[in-house]
Amino acid sequence: MSVTLDIRLKRANKVYHEGETVAGVIVVVCKEALQHHGISLSMEGLVSLQLSSKSVGVFEAFYNSVKPIQLIGSNIEVAKAGKIPGGKTEIPFEFPLQTKGNKVLYETYHGVFVNIQYTLRCDMKRPLLAKDLSRNCEFILHSQPQKSKVVPTPVNFTITPDTLQTAREKAPLPKFAIRGHLDATNCVISQPLTGEVVVESADVPVKSIELQLVRVETCGCAEGYARDATEIQNIQIAEGDVCHGLSIPVYMVFPRLFTCPTLETTNFKVEFEVNIVIVLHDDHLITENFPLKLCRV
Repeated sequence: MSVTLDIRLKRANKVYHEGETVAGVIVVVCKEALQHHGISLSMEGLVSLQLSSKSVGVFEAFYNSVKPIQLIGSNIEVAKAGKIPGGKTEIPFEFPLQTKGNKVLYETYHGVFVNIQYTLRCDMKRPLLAKDLSRNCEFILHSQPQKSKVVPTPVNFTITPDTLQTAREKAPLPKFAIRGHLDATNCVISQPLTGEVVVESADVPVKSIELQLVRVETCGCAEGYARDATEIQNIQIAEGDVCHGLSIPVYMVFPRLFTCPTLETTNFKVEFEVNIVIVLHDDHLITENFPLKLCRV
């Protein structure tokens, strides 16, 4: 006998804030009457921390701080043991999004070494020979907007062979001059990162100009920290040898779920950076790095 169990939230975008109520229905669809031993629903918010392979072994002391951190957890019985009639049955539910004690609900974030996830799980216990049913559903939590206004801090930059920090002494670098600006490095997460890049001069033709968004995740405890930078997305903003003196717009939208407001706690940190990468035809790679501070308003 086919039975389907589903969780449907009232909000189509599944976005909630602390203090709100997560409401929806549990949908049970079966062809004929169904015997069960109870239906329960649980809500959980977890921060899962994972160590990168390069830091395992160095920090054995870590294992105590890498246990998942529970931010919120509650369980309710939706229906006592009994029978569900054939057809479609909808059972409404509500969960308040409130933490116990002084815990903070961080914003949903899907990273490589840090994951912050909020899920609903519905379980239906069934008689001996029938298989128990369960269904998971993730919902998204946005942190409370900050009260203070964000004042944009524009950053101007100039890149020449003299300004490069890690250039190897032996290899002679071609001459080039690139300037530009970012309109702000403290960014509102719902608004794009904007600015411009101008190639003033270059002895070697430019092959490509790219914009790289990087997440910097730090997990650890008093014994030591593992800090890992990984790429989120890479956008090409210019292809080929661009006209010199032409202003090339910089425009990047912060992706949902893979970015969150900059976060710093005792056990982990999530920060973001942007790299402007210029690739020359002789495959020289010139990178300018800018730390970003993301916030929600």
